[in-house]
Amino acid sequence: MTAPRFTLLETQRFEWPFTLRLPFRFGVITVTQGRQAVIRARIRLEDGTEHWGIAAETLAAKWFDKNPALSDAQNEHQLRRAIEIATEATLAAGANTAFGHFADSYAEVTKAAGEELLNPLVASYGRALLDRAMLDAVLKAKGVSFWTGMRANIGGMAAHAVAPDLAGFDVPAMLSGLSPLKQVHARHTVGLVDPITASDQDSRVDDGLPETLEEIVAGYRHRYWKLKVGGNVAADVERLSRIASVLDRLHGGYHASLDGNEQYEDAEGALALWRAMQAEPRLAKLCASILYIEQPVKRARALETGMAVLAAERPVIIDESDGPLDAFVTGRALGYAGVSSKACKGVWRSLVNLARCRAWNAEEGRERYFMSAEDLTTLAGVCVQQDLALISLLGLPHVERNGHHFIDGFNGRPKAEAVRFMEAHPTLYADTSRGPRLAIREGMLDLTSLDVPGLGATEEPDTAAMEAMPKAAWP
Repeated sequence: MTAPRFTLLETQRFEWPFTLRLPFRFGVITVTQGRQAVIRARIRLEDGTEHWGIAAETLAAKWFDKNPALSDAQNEHQLRRAIEIATEATLAAGANTAFGHFADSYAEVTKAAGEELLNPLVASYGRALLDRAMLDAVLKAKGVSFWTGMRANIGGMAAHAVAPDLAGFDVPAMLSGLSPLKQVHARHTVGLVDPITASDQDSRVDDGLPETLEEIVAGYRHRYWKLKVGGNVAADVERLSRIASVLDRLHGGYHASLDGNEQYEDAEGALALWRAMQAEPRLAKLCASILYIEQPVKRARALETGMAVLAAERPVIIDESDGPLDAFVTGRALGYAGVSSKACKGVWRSLVNLARCRAWNAEEGRERYFMSAEDLTTLAGVCVQQDLALISLLGLPHVERNGHHFIDGFNGRPKAEAVRFMEAHPTLYADTSRGPRLAIREGMLDLTSLDVPGLGATEEPDTAAMEAMPKAAWP
């Protein structure tokens, strides 16, 4: 397929508030409410036809920039400004392919963001949303699904100076050989204040949905888990032991990832936790279940300090440190073996990093380097479907999911919108007494319905039931 070239004509930007049914603590923040950004993009193909596409993502405070001096509202304005910067650059860019719009403007957008004290991870958010909306428009224009279009290289991805380490790598061959997964495991996030058993609760939400870890195990029957740690070795070991007392009862075993969320100063600090875990008899089975350790060291030092001592125990991946596009290259030299995929960081970034894994594994003759699929509280509808379509294409068999647990289905959206999405994706959502919700059956998600024209979704949310996104109050 010849990659279509197009120009961006305009964007429409919206947002809407949501409330969590349970508090979610990770890293330095406990979240009880939030806002989702929604962007629509109108493009013109070279044949003169015009088409719309859409993308949605949480305006997540204290993840892209964890500076405690900034308020949550300021964090949200940072992300709005990142969208504005990416949009301004693309409106002025003229015609290009979907990948070309990303790659040719990457340096300009990152530099412009940096001049306004926006770090590369913040900058990637704006670029990621716009790129997804434009790619969605291209796919809908050609009447093909994300999986079909990407394997035919509809975006025109190729070796480019934006990733000089991949010069000579056959990107089209990689894309054509991808086999999207139709079912994946949902890896449930256990936050730092999540109740393990009923004894941890002073009160209950009592909305008919699982609240404690014991109830989640019984209700969703997950086999994959993501466990947050808080940086206090003694407290972490005790909490993990209580978690293990529940998970160890699972028939058939389980797998888990350990998420440091930048709670340690260096690899030695994280290693102290691992050694303490190994020394605790109650954690024997849980330690054996750990697949990898995610972002244990604060990003200010994560790509300056070696990971060898920790990586000798378990593979270590970067997540928040994946700001500059070459972060994984830097991380590899320090001992990191993996990097996260999140749609909020960009479809093209994920594919660039997948190419790196393929190239490096071929170079070393073993499957050492890998990608993991992580979550930024992806909400039901376009947001979660675009992320799931991406990780399916990448061939990642399990994905962190927490939006379905901390937010009640399509809560905050019109009921008619929820029903439309459920009817269009009957295997991904299930009707309940509280309305349509993500359907997790035996711990798994069925993605077959995502094979529709567009980026994982043909349906669009009701933007009339949203607020116009305000102009960013930044810097």
